[in-house]
Amino acid sequence: MRLGKLLVCCVSLVIATCAQAIAEDASLAQELSNPIASLISVPFQFNYDQNIGPEEEGHRLTLNIQPVIPISLNDDWNVISRTIVPIVSQDDIFPGAGDQFGLGDTVQSLFFSPASPGPSGIIWGAGPVFLVPTGGLSDDLLSSEKWGAGPTGVVLKQTGGWTYGALANHIWSFAGDDDRTDVNATFIQPFLSYTTPDAWTFSLNTETTYNWETEEWTVPVNGIVSKLLTFGTQPVSLAAGVRYYVESSDSGPHGWGARLAVTFLFPTKN
Repeated sequence: MRLGKLLVCCVSLVIATCAQAIAEDASLAQELSNPIASLISVPFQFNYDQNIGPEEEGHRLTLNIQPVIPISLNDDWNVISRTIVPIVSQDDIFPGAGDQFGLGDTVQSLFFSPASPGPSGIIWGAGPVFLVPTGGLSDDLLSSEKWGAGPTGVVLKQTGGWTYGALANHIWSFAGDDDRTDVNATFIQPFLSYTTPDAWTFSLNTETTYNWETEEWTVPVNGIVSKLLTFGTQPVSLAAGVRYYVESSDSGPHGWGARLAVTFLFPTKN
């Protein structure tokens, strides 16, 4: 009898521990859907685009390294640093362009955000965004060769397993090569995702850019599926999906593309 009770207790403990771990994974997976969560993350995002350029013969593979680092200013406010460093391999983006490989231009955003959501559950952040022409270190065709800055902001809500909101910024160039076209672009990213109790996340978003200099839209729609896994003590999110360009400039990608991502998570302790 005692052995039987001991086995029942052990099984119950294992089940309870597994249930708690699954719940924690689901919570962490949904937290990852919040661009300004109190969560250090380092995504490695691979993007493939095709049919680039006026003759639609170009291809581009971009690895975006996107560290997100929250910093507590005080009990009421955080600042969240979001950096996008692209490494690009492309070819035939216009007739005679050949191929290029190297760094693209870096985008650095800083969001000042309340440490806790308001009574309505709305989460928001706002601050500056900067464009740094790091692509010029590799190849002129990988860079705007312009320094830029502007405002950025994000607003979202999380309820149940749902996350929905939008991130936006606008960048104007203020210095750089006078022979290159000025940067004057608006970026808008509405997003919607659902995280299941077993830490699967299904996401839909657009990464829309309007170029005010050329008066052209670029509108890729992304459908992504991700799963949070734990390797030892290290939580990792694996994601895969497709994109379709609803609208694009003459020099941009057309049709279908793909995305793969690996994100390393480092939860912070409050």
